[in-house]
Amino acid sequence: MFAIGVIAAAMAAVAYGVSTVLRALGARRVALEMREDGKNDVQALEDGGAAPSVSSTMSTIADPAFILGTVMVIVGFAGGALAARFLPLFLAQSIVAANLVVTALLGTLLLNITLHTRDWVAIWLVVLSLFMLGVSSAKHAHDEASRTFHWGLLVATIIVAAVALLGVYTLGKYAAIVGGAASGLCFGIIAIAVRVLDGMEPFDLVALLTDPAAWSIAVAGAVGFYVQTVALQVGAVNGVTALLVVFETAAPSIIGVTFLGDAAREGLGWLAVVGFIGAVIGAVLVAWYGTGDPDHFGEAPPEKGGWRRGREQGAVSD
Repeated sequence: MFAIGVIAAAMAAVAYGVSTVLRALGARRVALEMREDGKNDVQALEDGGAAPSVSSTMSTIADPAFILGTVMVIVGFAGGALAARFLPLFLAQSIVAANLVVTALLGTLLLNITLHTRDWVAIWLVVLSLFMLGVSSAKHAHDEASRTFHWGLLVATIIVAAVALLGVYTLGKYAAIVGGAASGLCFGIIAIAVRVLDGMEPFDLVALLTDPAAWSIAVAGAVGFYVQTVALQVGAVNGVTALLVVFETAAPSIIGVTFLGDAAREGLGWLAVVGFIGAVIGAVLVAWYGTGDPDHFGEAPPEKGGWRRGREQGAVSD
């Protein structure tokens, strides 16, 4: 079961990475179409104005590339759910977080994103850290939790969802940051909920549908998908994805260790800690260097290399 969980998590990482790039491509195409039609709400947010309208988000969701990306989300969800049942959450979510690497690499092909040395260093830090987590993780994972935990998860889900929806439409240029982080929390909640879901073994449909954890999955899935879409409309794809994986990895990992008995192999706890911290730091670095404007129209100057943020025009030289 451990091997199946690892394979499922890897499948989810690839599917989510492909999905993110395809949906970002859909957001770019809709932005171009809207500018040609004289509608500039996405451009307004890039310039620090109001959030894109709900109609523009719906137009993005209807784009063919976005629809294909949505299909890949379903594939990723299936793989991630399987991994969450069979693996410690800190391992399952860390492997799924490798979709950051897939996003970055595929983005260079489909979105013409340039990766500098600093980006490669951060990406490989994530990869190496995931390897350390895999080596150090214990194979057994518990899936029992009290009913209070299930209800508490649902309450937390509703709070996160409300803050996420409010944030992406009220925080202007910070909507991409809020959307990326909030969608990560939502997807992390899904992993936790799947792990403790009642009615799975043996299968009991009534127990499944009446479990508050199942309601958490529905709410977190819908809101997470929506706010990530808004974030991809107004933020750089690598930055949004990095924020997503940090929160998607950290929250379930902490909950798994604290409440669900997740642990490392005996004597390798230090390696698990180093791996987890490295994965988070690597993702944060990618977010830091990738949270510039989305540049839907291909008009922004290229990002500078080196370890200082900035673009070629008007940036501080390294």
